[in-house]
Amino acid sequence: MKNFRIGQIVPSSNTTMETEIPAMLTSRYAQFPEERFSFHSARMRMKNVSHDELKKMDADSDRCALELSDARCDVMAYACLVAIMCQGPGYHKVSQARLSEVVQSNQAPTPVLSSAGALIDSINVLGLKKVAIVTPYMKPLTQQVIDYIEAAGIEVTDSISLEVSDNLAVGRLDPMNLIAHADRLNIGSADGVVLSACVQMPSLPAIQIVQDRLAMPVLSASVSTVYQILKTLGLKAQVPNAGYLLSGAF
Repeated sequence: MKNFRIGQIVPSSNTTMETEIPAMLTSRYAQFPEERFSFHSARMRMKNVSHDELKKMDADSDRCALELSDARCDVMAYACLVAIMCQGPGYHKVSQARLSEVVQSNQAPTPVLSSAGALIDSINVLGLKKVAIVTPYMKPLTQQVIDYIEAAGIEVTDSISLEVSDNLAVGRLDPMNLIAHADRLNIGSADGVVLSACVQMPSLPAIQIVQDRLAMPVLSASVSTVYQILKTLGLKAQVPNAGYLLSGAF
């Protein structure tokens, strides 16, 4: 039996990553019975999704990484996409390098990834040049996400902002409503869809449905994070009913 400890650095008001990440990884048990996962989190204070709160929250990530490193996790994920992306293009590399130094200082050389970096990497893994996205953010924050993605060489052809600033309210959004939101996206020139460019907006139950409906790759911040976790652990990136990225083809 192989046991893996999954560490997550999450906003204090996040209720989704500790739901969707375990759901995806434990759904592998039937297919990979030799695997077992445990889940461990540290929290950064954040209630409202605003630029000022996100920047202040990001400063807490070092403390969280250090605390998690005491648990000797096998991989650690910074699970807040917009907190990274609102800091400016390429910041996920800066953050991951800094947090890696923090955990190494505690004699815990744990691989550190981020949802922001995972989303960019996953879009590239799928070979997508143009994507349409759905976010729960206010429009100015959505624009910062668009700017970040486009700075990485990926065109955002259309976006929908649900404009929910209370992070707890974001976590209570019905993921099945994303099916109708996806229908409103202009996907005429897109290669794929990011159904939730946010780790707090639930989307997992809708990923496969929307992908089948649109006949193009559909992913999310949480799906991308799981892909990166599995690849970092040297495991096959395969999760049932979680979209093309986790089909096992990559």
